[in-house]
Amino acid sequence: MPGAPVSSHSVCALGISRTGARPGLGGQRVPGRLRPDGAAPVPGEMVQPDVEGRERRGRRSGRRRRKRRKSGKEGRRGGARAPGGGGASRLSMCLSFTAPLSACSFAAAAAAASASQARDLPPPAQLPAPARTDEKEKFEPTVFRDTLVQGLNDAGDDLDAVAKFLDSTGSRLDYRRYADTLFDILVAGSMLAPGETRIDDGDKTKMTTHCVFFAIEDHDAIRNYAQVFNKLIRRYKYLEKAFEDEIKKLLLFLKAFSETEQTKLAMLTGILLANGTLPATILTSLFTDSIVKEGIAASFAVKLFKAWMAEKDANSVTSSLRKANLDKRLLELFPVNRQNVDHFAKYFTEAGLKELSDFLRVQQSLGTRKELQKELQERLSQECPIKEIVLYVKEEMKRNGLVETAVIGLLWTCVMNAVEWNKKEELVAEQALKHLKQYAPLLAAFSSQGQSELILLQKVQEYCYDNIHFMKAFPKIVVLFYKADVLSEEAILKWYKEAHVAKGKSVFLDQMKKFVEWLQNAEEESESDGEEN
Repeated sequence: MPGAPVSSHSVCALGISRTGARPGLGGQRVPGRLRPDGAAPVPGEMVQPDVEGRERRGRRSGRRRRKRRKSGKEGRRGGARAPGGGGASRLSMCLSFTAPLSACSFAAAAAAASASQARDLPPPAQLPAPARTDEKEKFEPTVFRDTLVQGLNDAGDDLDAVAKFLDSTGSRLDYRRYADTLFDILVAGSMLAPGETRIDDGDKTKMTTHCVFFAIEDHDAIRNYAQVFNKLIRRYKYLEKAFEDEIKKLLLFLKAFSETEQTKLAMLTGILLANGTLPATILTSLFTDSIVKEGIAASFAVKLFKAWMAEKDANSVTSSLRKANLDKRLLELFPVNRQNVDHFAKYFTEAGLKELSDFLRVQQSLGTRKELQKELQERLSQECPIKEIVLYVKEEMKRNGLVETAVIGLLWTCVMNAVEWNKKEELVAEQALKHLKQYAPLLAAFSSQGQSELILLQKVQEYCYDNIHFMKAFPKIVVLFYKADVLSEEAILKWYKEAHVAKGKSVFLDQMKKFVEWLQNAEEESESDGEEN
């Protein structure tokens, strides 16, 4: 028990002698006393028992016992007894024993014995740490390069063998650490220094020709290399971000590559954008001043978009550009003095990418129309004179290259949003006619063309269908616009026959049937009157 006194007998039982002898380890015994000749024993040496010393100690012990017995007899004669009913001899006997050791003393003795044993033993052999079986081999970039180049050269032009080599080697080589070296070699055939110059340009043994830059300048050939990248990144997903960073880096330093290499890189990037391996956000690297000023950015973009559209349609390309918020930044591919829609449209149309030039025009006009709509709503809320509004809109159309067909629908929306309409169907028609009569001159100013009139009619049809309270007001609005010279007879008849939209078609055509018949009869009468004259 902790804290309980420990007798000398207990100490002996644990192997610690009262004379200081201690047991050895590993079957050896190191005595704690000297040899009979007085010399210290060597560790592990067995010392012969000291027979004479043992006899002397026995004689001394006998004399002490006789003295204690004699003292006990004298005490009994004198009547002296130890407290507690015991005699003096009993007390003397108790006092003659060695005092029991405390727990602390015993612990100290045990610690000293252990330390002594440790000093006497030779140091344990150092065993090597067990090797991890799943640990990847760690290489310097140059060793990594040599291993990769050798494997690519062994695979040769067989891209299936290349893909298998890259798949199996990834479990041994540290792709995560040396991803930039991996992609440098797969694209350019060697390691690239900052600025994308080749480190090993003078040593052909440290390069491979089985890479993108040494491939045939053909869309199908580059697509095969794109499949190698697809398989590699699908197998090792952690390479996805590293590959994206690699392409961004290559685009930043296009000047370091030849025109042929730029073309192959553009084709590879376009194909990988089409299949979703790369995001469209990487194209922001093309807006770098150093490549924009020299025309490299625009030329590269044309080749890239051609490869992209060879894999996907134009809608897929424009949709990706919108998601990446690049639809309004395409002009930045050109120097500042050429950042206008006309130059962009001409450049891309001549390159065979008319879809993108039309897309940019639409996007630019959308941005302009949003600003125009915001300003129009402000002026209508302030009830500015109609002549002033007409003048402002025409100036904006001229400045931004807008046409009537792009403006008339916007004007209709602004005019209808300028009023809080009544919720009752029987009252909203009267309210609408009163309001539209006021702004009919504004709409008439921008519906001088037949196509503009048809767009306005379609906008009215869609609005009345989407807002159910206006369903019965549709024919009244059309008649009002006819009388106010906003809509012509030809436009109404064409809308009725073929140019209407699907929303509420049957309802609105039925409502307009009598008015259209009247227009047709009036037209026939005017023709007959002309023949008579």
